[in-house]
Amino acid sequence: MSFDPSEKVLLQAPPLSCDAHFHVFGTAEKYPYGTDLRYAPPHAPLEEYLKLAKHLGITRYVFVQPSAYGRDNSCMLDAMQKVGIAHCRGIVDINENTADKILYDMNEVGVRGVRINVSPVFPVTPGLADQLKIRIHTLAKRCAEIGWHLDFLLPGWLTAELMPVLEELELPFTMAHLGMNLAKDGVNAVGFQSLLKLLQHPNRFAYAKFTGIYRMSKTPGFIDADPLAKAIIAAAPDRIIWGSDYPHLSFGDKSSVELFNLLARWTDQASTQKQILEENPARLFGF
Repeated sequence: MSFDPSEKVLLQAPPLSCDAHFHVFGTAEKYPYGTDLRYAPPHAPLEEYLKLAKHLGITRYVFVQPSAYGRDNSCMLDAMQKVGIAHCRGIVDINENTADKILYDMNEVGVRGVRINVSPVFPVTPGLADQLKIRIHTLAKRCAEIGWHLDFLLPGWLTAELMPVLEELELPFTMAHLGMNLAKDGVNAVGFQSLLKLLQHPNRFAYAKFTGIYRMSKTPGFIDADPLAKAIIAAAPDRIIWGSDYPHLSFGDKSSVELFNLLARWTDQASTQKQILEENPARLFGF
């Protein structure tokens, strides 16, 4: 996967800007894929991503374990060691009973969170929320002990069913892709209003990820997502982080540069851009 270096970056990134959500993929020979593939895994090595990051002005990176590798985090952890803990952090996918030593070894490399990952297009399934509660509560306890957070990628219907659980969490957590609230439903949709309420909760644990806008928007230039993004900025600018979602997986034709430039359209306030790109991820990931 590559990008077009001629694409113009419209937003001047603060010096310590962070891409808080992207993936790397190695060769299938070295890093075998899992059995539950949601997409055709691309070859997206670290070197290609770093070219993109340099083009955007990004100097801090948060690797996120892609579903294609299941709970084998080897590819991501190897890439993190190449970059070094001064510049990167990571979000892994692990079993609830993973040994403490493995967690602490990951922590030394820069891991700071665990994914709760369900396909964004997973159909409504009665009982799934109840099944996930055990995993959420178990991992929440273990993450709190080591100073990590939880990272949720869920379909919108599942986010809604788990909202009471999310409201009671006692550690930081992130909601990828704006909680999968669809742009066509607008800012007054029940799910989106619940997300705003969650971000404004007095405990200040919840963060929204400006990631995967193409998953919620179906209009040219993602114009229909503007009201949602601007509403989140107005409600909780200190609880937003941005991620390229590179290499975009099922949406491989999308441009990371275009997605980065959306921030300039959603807010022209340099102080708010700095919060989203630098200050908020520094707080959450411990840079």
